[in-house]
Amino acid sequence: MSLFRCPHCAAPLLREARVYRCPNRHSFDVAREGYVHLLPANKKHSADPGDDKAMVAARARFLEGGWYAPLREELCRLALTHTDGAPAVVDAGCGEGWYTRGLFDALRATGRQPRLAGVDLSRAALKRAARRVSEGEFAVASVYHLPMADGAAHLLLDCFAPLALDEYRRVLAPGGVFLYVVPAPRHLFELKGVLYDNPYENPEENTQYEGFGQLARAEVDYSMDISDGQTLLDLFHMTPYAWKTPKEGVERLSRLEGLSVTAAFHIHVFQKR
Repeated sequence: MSLFRCPHCAAPLLREARVYRCPNRHSFDVAREGYVHLLPANKKHSADPGDDKAMVAARARFLEGGWYAPLREELCRLALTHTDGAPAVVDAGCGEGWYTRGLFDALRATGRQPRLAGVDLSRAALKRAARRVSEGEFAVASVYHLPMADGAAHLLLDCFAPLALDEYRRVLAPGGVFLYVVPAPRHLFELKGVLYDNPYENPEENTQYEGFGQLARAEVDYSMDISDGQTLLDLFHMTPYAWKTPKEGVERLSRLEGLSVTAAFHIHVFQKR
């Protein structure tokens, strides 16, 4: 039985070779790459929502270069701390599955038997995720309408995805944990110094959420000495700055051959009460 539920009637889905089916005769074809489309038409806000191919490719190149490896290592450590046995793991906004792969491997390496599902709006990202983590399940879906049953998940990851608290409360089992990754104040500050005339620090996130208790806050902070212009541009294109940077700032960045950039993350660890 799948971790996913039918987006039309919320009945359980059974995964067959190339299709998901529910008892009420709704069916959903599995794409060649291995993901399924579970986003109802009335929940779509564009013809092809989510990150496009170019943004996904830039992020994949950057992540596969290992630049955010310390963040993934800390997420794996936290996942091991807060799971046991056979946890059901949900990656909300999984992108191309780079963090998902790390979590799955870390859990399996310590004898756990995880069941894993990832959702994202971007088909371009999910094509990569489903190939990268063939042991998991991946679906085009919104984090605000997760196609999963109440209390189905033991661990949920939100790494720079929108914060859908109502859905996280619903799909997490009592005592379940979610890892919420946000940029620390100085994250990518030097990059912003190139892009903008008056760069500012990110706001400090330290909010309490109804229905959750905060167990911990982990901090990951280090310097990335990026020595080629393409990697800098890849970093730029995987951030929100790609949508709102003045042309002059982009031109300044494109002329650089390298830059030392701060990577700084806060990982908030919340448990469902």
